[in-house]
Amino acid sequence: MSESQRTGPRERVAEQTTEQETEQETVDVCPECGGNLVNDAEHGETVCGDCGLVVEENEIDPGPEWRAFDSSEQDQKSRVGAPTTKMMHDKGLSTNIGWQDKDAYGNALSSRQREKMQRLRTWNERFRTRDSKERNLKQALGEIDRMASALGLPENVRETASVIYRRALEEDLLPGRSIEGVATASLYAAARQAGNPRSLDEIERVSRVDRMELTRTYRYVIRELGLEVKPADPKSYIPRFTSELGLSDEVERQARELLDAARGTEVMSGKSPVGLAAAAIYAASLLTNEKVTQSQVSDVADISEVTIRNRYHELLDLQSQIN
Repeated sequence: MSESQRTGPRERVAEQTTEQETEQETVDVCPECGGNLVNDAEHGETVCGDCGLVVEENEIDPGPEWRAFDSSEQDQKSRVGAPTTKMMHDKGLSTNIGWQDKDAYGNALSSRQREKMQRLRTWNERFRTRDSKERNLKQALGEIDRMASALGLPENVRETASVIYRRALEEDLLPGRSIEGVATASLYAAARQAGNPRSLDEIERVSRVDRMELTRTYRYVIRELGLEVKPADPKSYIPRFTSELGLSDEVERQARELLDAARGTEVMSGKSPVGLAAAAIYAASLLTNEKVTQSQVSDVADISEVTIRNRYHELLDLQSQIN
């Protein structure tokens, strides 16, 4: 009996695996000097970094055959779809039929083709939301996107709000509460987590629920989901308020210094962060001789003039004591 006949199938497979591993190990080093190999993607070669020996050539390039010189050109030439997102109930993986009744060349469709496309849109919409959970999610995420657009919130806040709502839906927190209420509470919590908060008055103005339902649902959601939401920092409101008032960077800097000086004192204890930010901006405008009235600051910050007068006197008194 020969050596190959005495060797079983398992032994032969093990020998072949060992030979392949040995060949793989030899490819990782230069066969001449034992140096490290470098992959030159531009020329399609694998060369030794020490002696320059070309070990492999004419390698297959897995990259695209086109070139792009900026991000917009790269997006136009890319052959893949948009990235998945939590802001859509199906994460953006389904087909979306546009509302324009035009073909690929921009020509208008005939009446018969328009009727056909309308039927396709109807059935596509039915298949995208096949159960009540998906319909719930679609309505809530659309509500979050609407409110975020009205408040000027960035995309990362919308993504976070969508994740919070999805968690609330998975943990069955919606029974007994409205979809709009949980969606509004999710957006309010996401904005505060991202350091881009909005006041309750601003949220209530764009929401479909009243203030009482919003605050009650917000406390319930963060308690049940265990969300860590820090108190809003008054300084986070200053850039937006100064921009809307058309004030200079010097006013913004001075307002930040006033709030930093008041941090940890009784001036900030238990006070509304929006009122403190508005008062700091008004006080800073007085210190920098820029004309702005209490009424203008009140309209932008959506806070009463009485609150601004009380807070800005306290900030200026504290500033004078420090100086």
